[in-house]
Amino acid sequence: MFDSNNLSTTADPHRAASAMVVVGTDGTEGANLAVRWAAETAARRGRGLLITHGLDLSAVPSALHGHGVALPSLLDEFRARGMRLVAAAQQLAHDIAPAVTITTEVSEANPAELLVRHSRTAHMVVLGVTPGVGPLRHLGSTLLAVVPHGRGAVVVVRAADPAQPPRIGGPVVVGIDGGVVGEAIIGAAFAEAADRDADLVAVHAWSDLDFAEFAGYDFLDIPDENIATAETALLTERLAGWQEKYPDLRVTREVYPSDAWTHLMEWSEKAQLVVVGSRGRGGFRSLLFDSTSNSLVEHAFCPVMVVHPD
Repeated sequence: MFDSNNLSTTADPHRAASAMVVVGTDGTEGANLAVRWAAETAARRGRGLLITHGLDLSAVPSALHGHGVALPSLLDEFRARGMRLVAAAQQLAHDIAPAVTITTEVSEANPAELLVRHSRTAHMVVLGVTPGVGPLRHLGSTLLAVVPHGRGAVVVVRAADPAQPPRIGGPVVVGIDGGVVGEAIIGAAFAEAADRDADLVAVHAWSDLDFAEFAGYDFLDIPDENIATAETALLTERLAGWQEKYPDLRVTREVYPSDAWTHLMEWSEKAQLVVVGSRGRGGFRSLLFDSTSNSLVEHAFCPVMVVHPD
């Protein structure tokens, strides 16, 4: 099997041998799925696993102002609860991947700030989302802060069936943009597919306006079939160098006229991972986090990796 650690360079802290898979937990069902996925990933790559829980104790005094609650005893209870949560997550991870070295952390910091800080040196940061729970509850509020502001790769673990772990079969699917920053996204997708011994599906969507802006032409003067040909050639060119690096990886190209979110959502129903970027350039502007990536994080049927070019 391909070892993604072989991609490491001294300039990339996320590929360093010491870089761990970091997963946040809050004891919810979605967090438990994330712990399972993170443990499996750490085991497959021979990396350590850090399970972390942020208490955000700085917010407690102001929240209790005027309620007459004994602050010291309450803070002790928060700390004790945090220890129980990470202990349970550690046991779950050990059951999944007994050979993985697991470290736990209970911090008084805000959980989002904690995970963003870890993302600077982590191999990846993993978060869960509880189906049916609004995005501003449980890990949701943390997720909405970490995904756009983290460094390296942030994975949001979702499953089509919340009662079952995410699927381990199916392709890795990547959304391809038209700009230089997309190289980090493409590279991450190729590495993930190779590591998982999976096929890679490269999805590129274009709209008339986006193509005109990217190519410098008036889209009203260009027939749609010519745009499709040009966009297919663009996608082929973007992938050529990476396919040379991964000659044994089977890659399928899918070019659509519009509506990136719909097509990536459809692919998420059979993929084991969807890879997108935190911001886009050129013809695939819908990969900006506040649109397609945000929707995938909340609604996809499989884990979603959001890649931040450092």
